[in-house]
This record gives sequence, C-alpha cells and structure tokens, in this order.
Amino acid sequence: MATAQVNGVTIRYEDSGGDGPAVLFSHGFLMDHTMFDAQVAVLGSAYRCIRWDERGFGDTRATGEFSYWDSADDAVGLLDHLGIDQAVFVGMSQGGFLSLRAALAHPDRVRALVLIDSAADVDDAETIEGYRGMLHVFEHGSDEERLGVFQIVSGLILGDEALAAEWIPKWDAIEREQLVLAGGALLGRDDVADRVREIACPILTIHGTADQAISIERAEALAAAAPDHRGLVRVDGAAHAPNMTHPDRVNPALRSFLDAL
Repeated sequence: MATAQVNGVTIRYEDSGGDGPAVLFSHGFLMDHTMFDAQVAVLGSAYRCIRWDERGFGDTRATGEFSYWDSADDAVGLLDHLGIDQAVFVGMSQGGFLSLRAALAHPDRVRALVLIDSAADVDDAETIEGYRGMLHVFEHGSDEERLGVFQIVSGLILGDEALAAEWIPKWDAIEREQLVLAGGALLGRDDVADRVREIACPILTIHGTADQAISIERAEALAAAAPDHRGLVRVDGAAHAPNMTHPDRVNPALRSFLDAL
C-alpha cells in the first residue's frame, strides 16, 4: 500500500508508473480509488494513472474538518510527492468538485479536466436538507437505519444491484466519525459556478442522462461557461457513476480526449 504524507494527512494512493502523461483520478463521495479500475485497465499502458483515497474514505483518514479546497491542495500535494509537475485531473462528482478547485487554485498544475457527473454550483435547499438527514443517520442512527440509507444511496449513485451488493458492505464499514467529517465538506462546499470562466484548460464533461443526484442540466451549464470546453458526453441510461456502470461508453471518450491533448 503506497502512502504519502500530505497536509498533515496520510494519503493512500496507487500509481501505475511509466513515462506517459500523468492522469490523476479523484473519486466520488462514499467511494474510493477502486471505482476507476475499469479506466486504469485500459489507460495504464499509455498514461501514468494515479488514483487516491480522499479524506474520510478508503484508507485515507480525515483528521478533522476540511473543505474541497483542502482536498484540492491534497491532490496537488500528492503530485508534489510523486514529482509530477502537471496532470490531467479526472474527477467523479466529489472528485470533480475538488478538481475544479485545483484548477482555480493551482492552474499551472492542471493540464486538463474531465468531470464525470459533477457540477460547479451547489445543491438546492431541499437536497441539502436531505443530506443533513443522511448525515444525522450516519452519526446517530442504528446500524439498520444506516444500512437503509446506504441502500437508497446505492440506487442514486450506482443504479446497479450487483455493484450495490459489492459497495454497500464497504460503506457500512466506514467509521461514523469519518462519514460525518466527509459529509461536512459536501454540505459546506461553496458555489464556484461564477468562476468557471477563469479555468483556461481544456474540459471534457461526461454525464449520465439518468443521474438523479446531479442533473445533466447542471453539467450543461458548466459546459456553457467554460472557455475551452471540448464536449459533453451523454451516457444514456446511466446514473451517477457511468464510469463504473458504462465503461464501454466512458473509456473511449476519455481516451480520445486524452490522446488529443
């Protein structure tokens, strides 16, 4: 297990190595670096693929409250640890939140962005209230109540029973404190939609048409605001994690974008 000490946090990561251009994969809320297995399997021979567990998930522990700006600094700190000057940032949902902030705070380190079912704005009041209820269950609910929430969330994120059966036990093993700390970053994120025009690097958007967590209209708004947006790939029928459920659609689009840079 490879780890790096970054910003007071021990970050777990995997690095495919090689001399190819670097691609940094950042996962979504509740997920970990393994959600990109299907992408690394096809890209690892041509690109240096780095995957990491963000604070609160996988084998990276949050040591206190944090924001997605902190996570952006973690991502860049990991590049520093690996001696990488610049990388393409591929982020799914939460991973996209931090990747956008990395492009704003460290533009010289972000070669390009690939945003998978992510957004630059914030959720509406009803959605945020729902997240608050979810976090309350994570912190105070019974094991059965927590499992019930995970089952609902699996439908939103995955929309696939086989994947849900694989991931729900992983979620159930996450410590309550870690879920609460990670949830605080989700609830507390700021709106950077007005700053997307500042991001000069190329951007590719990939989005599931059946995503109920972040509507495709929000992805379209981001695409319209980005100065160098190079396409919105609509993955028909996919929920919130199309790179997992529809890799046959996502991987060729991702490879074509990377090859063209």
